[in-house]
Amino acid sequence: MTGVDPEFIRDLFASFRPVTVRRMFSGAGLFCDGLMFGLVIDDIIYLKVDETNRLDFEREGSGPFTYTRGRKAGRPSRHALPYWRLPERLYDDPEELAAWAARAFAVAEGKKLAPGGRGKRKQSNK
Repeated sequence: MTGVDPEFIRDLFASFRPVTVRRMFSGAGLFCDGLMFGLVIDDIIYLKVDETNRLDFEREGSGPFTYTRGRKAGRPSRHALPYWRLPERLYDDPEELAAWAARAFAVAEGKKLAPGGRGKRKQSNK
């Protein structure tokens, strides 16, 4: 992890629940109860999204985490993961950040419960 202090992350998410920060590749994963619900890459926090919370991020002007992997026909390919940038205003609003984190965690729980552990989200009866 570059310049982000794990203690800062734990304090930032304290209104949500206890969060564990684990080094991963060039950044870190944010975990709660063993489920990854966020990323920290290049000092930027991203939270997990799906169709239930993506609009919230879009309304805030946030975008997805993307990375470049491999080359096809000499051009870099960009891939998006289901993690979107945490809106800046939430760094100063612990209660609302906790609500956003709870929604991201719920997305992670849904993914874990899907058959095979990955892939399609389990259908709810709502």
